[in-house]
Amino acid sequence: MQNGQPEKTYLTRSKYEELKKELRALKTTGRKEIAFKIAEARAHGDLSENAEYDAAKEAQQHHEYRIAKLEDVFSRARIIDAKDLPNDKVYILTKVKLKDLKKNNKIEFTIVAQEEADFEQNKISVTSPIGKGLMGKKINDVVEIIVPAGILKYQILEISR
Repeated sequence: MQNGQPEKTYLTRSKYEELKKELRALKTTGRKEIAFKIAEARAHGDLSENAEYDAAKEAQQHHEYRIAKLEDVFSRARIIDAKDLPNDKVYILTKVKLKDLKKNNKIEFTIVAQEEADFEQNKISVTSPIGKGLMGKKINDVVEIIVPAGILKYQILEISR
């Protein structure tokens, strides 16, 4: 929270639509499936010793938690488009090519919203230590970023969309 206001969540249009679709499915078919499993487990008799019933109720809790989490994301969501952002500095949706000054190799990341982060695709969250450390930096800047494994030292080689 900033100044008493919930933090905004920035999403691309495609991620926004993907999460909307997931939320619709969770609220409709997902809830029906869980209600069916609970009813089916309840039909097996004594609920005090019914592991199937306990598992179905726990699945329902996880399901409702995911729905609440998505609704929270949407309440704070702002749709952004990379073409509307400048590329003179590192911002969200920026592709940034870095030189690791310790290992002397090059890596590339795209800075994205937390909901879109995927390390396998080199998409790192703007809220991660590396994302935070790169925000607002320019080409040729050298940054030192503290991470759990130690200190990373990068030079920014390129910024693009």
